[in-house]
Formats: sequence, structure tokens, C-alpha cells
Amino acid sequence: MAKENLEFFDVKTKKKFKTSDYKIVVKSGRSFAVTKSPTGSYDCWRVVSKDFAAKNK
Repeated sequence: MAKENLEFFDVKTKKKFKTSDYKIVVKSGRSFAVTKSPTGSYDCWRVVSKDFAAKNK
């Protein structure tokens, strides 16, 4: 099953971008989608629901 496209916000460039290449990370009981920024070597994080995280692990 292909992953759903998600929209992330790059804080350093202040621009949005979409990607389906992300991983689900759980920190302190909260679920996040994490991907590399298209313009740099840093990560961009987005909060996702627990249901979404369970479906896309």
C-alpha cells in the first residue's frame, strides 16, 4: 500500500511542500511524521493522529 501524500512546513525557508516519503515516530505518546527537508539536511516534523500513525507505520 502506498503512503498518503502529506503536506509539511519547512520552518527555515517558510514554505510548504508535499511528500509521501516520511516515517512515523512516537515521542512522549504523541505521533509525528518525519521527513527530510527538500532544501537542506534537516528534518521536518508534523503531528499526526494516532489512527493515521497506526495505518501508515
